[in-house]
Amino acid sequence: MRSDDPELVREQYATEDGLATRASLYLHGGSGVDARDVVLAELAEHRPRRVLEVGCGWGELAERIGRELVCDVVAVDQSERMVELARRRGVDARVGDVGSLGFADGEFDAAVAAWMLYHVRDLDRALRELARVLRPGGALVAVTNGAADLEELWRLVGRDLSDRLLSFRTETGHEHLSPHFAAVRRRDLVTPVEFRDASTIRRYVGSSIGGRPYVSEVPELTDPFVATKVVTVFVATR
Repeated sequence: MRSDDPELVREQYATEDGLATRASLYLHGGSGVDARDVVLAELAEHRPRRVLEVGCGWGELAERIGRELVCDVVAVDQSERMVELARRRGVDARVGDVGSLGFADGEFDAAVAAWMLYHVRDLDRALRELARVLRPGGALVAVTNGAADLEELWRLVGRDLSDRLLSFRTETGHEHLSPHFAAVRRRDLVTPVEFRDASTIRRYVGSSIGGRPYVSEVPELTDPFVATKVVTVFVATR
């Protein structure tokens, strides 16, 4: 099952339910460095006045960027529901496609693509567009997961790990970014995540279309289960 299948992506993000379940794990179940804090720190180094976030979801990160960095933020998502939720937060959110951004060349000082580029079928086209709308010296901050992300969890339920390899991931991000940007660097974040019980695991596994067939494979547990979150933050400078 491909994470960049347009129909599956539209179905998965037509509502916020699955995203909320996965986000709750990262907000409350982990320890260590939060990738979103790293994104904010990287953006702050560029002192942006205008930032674009693509794949903004419900706008939590876009809202935080605008508030903490005191800058203008424009957020784009293909899901009308996500755009509606982001607007409720006061975010300038618009329905759009990262492969065809309706903005002028060099319009933004920085761009953010957090956990979304692996959902894009034509990745080169999307990266060309992101580079185009950045000013010279501007930066794209892209967040993704590694091949070993939550490996212990998926082995527990018997999922073939090759079934969930992402097109844009820790191991391939530099390869995809380097043709479009002058410099690319990365920071890897490895964080233990605790699932309190089997029902918590079932909710997480069932929160994505690819995971739903494995909900029934979650065993009963007597102790909390710990898996490893593997995340990479790429910074690509134009």
